[in-house]
Amino acid sequence: MQSQARQQIHNLCGYLQANDSKLVIDADAHITDLNLHPRRQTQHYYHGRPISAEDLIAEMDQSAIDMANTWQNPASTPYCESCDDNYNSLLEANRYIHRSALLYPQRLIPSGWTDPKACGLDNARRIVDQCVLEFGFLIVKMNPAQNQYPIDSPPVLELVDHIISLGAIPAFHYGADSPYTPAAGLEAIACRHPNHPILAIHMGGGGAGYLEAETLYHQSRELGLRQPNIHYALSALRETHIESSLCAYQAHGPDARRRLFCASDAPYGRISWNFGGFRAMFKTLPFDENSIRGYLGQNFARFLLNGYQHLLAIQA
Repeated sequence: MQSQARQQIHNLCGYLQANDSKLVIDADAHITDLNLHPRRQTQHYYHGRPISAEDLIAEMDQSAIDMANTWQNPASTPYCESCDDNYNSLLEANRYIHRSALLYPQRLIPSGWTDPKACGLDNARRIVDQCVLEFGFLIVKMNPAQNQYPIDSPPVLELVDHIISLGAIPAFHYGADSPYTPAAGLEAIACRHPNHPILAIHMGGGGAGYLEAETLYHQSRELGLRQPNIHYALSALRETHIESSLCAYQAHGPDARRRLFCASDAPYGRISWNFGGFRAMFKTLPFDENSIRGYLGQNFARFLLNGYQHLLAIQA
């Protein structure tokens, strides 16, 4: 691992350790280099309209959010028929995440993104290496739904093995908006590495409609409770199921409740709306203050601290 990446990790860990009990953290946000990929010229909002690091931080300030876990916005990263061109495009998107985190080290937590289908498996492995070893990213995500490949397909499993071999954490878009991310597929990955954390974004939600998501919502809640290495970011998930999952995990005990993280999926979800909703919901639930602080940020801060310590030990 490069010395600059190691120092960046040490600095971030120091900040998280000193402030974890009071941090509010959005565990899922997407940013885009608007100099390379500007917004479409329209007066109307369109879903997932790209935002820059500065746009994100401005809304974080308005919403009393201290930090955000950031990765690229797939809707703003152009792909074509060439795996090499797609590799270069996705690498540049990851590089923007790295540069932004260097500019705002106490606001943005940088995470990576790879794609075995659009970039090809070899290029996807190269992106993992660059994200972890050059940029110092702890988390590397894949999106089987958007790019149409099964979450437990052989190329994905090979990348999961590689990410974990480097000491990093694999993450997935995990929702009912496509047939590519069933609960059984996530469970296969979790069971393949039962002692290593797996981060599943959306807890079965994503862009799915009510009926399509209902079954996966229930399966995801049950899977997470019986598989202790699965961690969920509660973004793009129906608020009624967020409440149900929070109550189920709260009743299951401290080890379970530490594995849920509040999140917005910005710009696909508004930070102000989502965290306003989380805070209002917690006022209606009989949870203790420590648990609420955990869901709003401390859980994710400690998840990161444990992960970075493991990453540094593997890369020593």
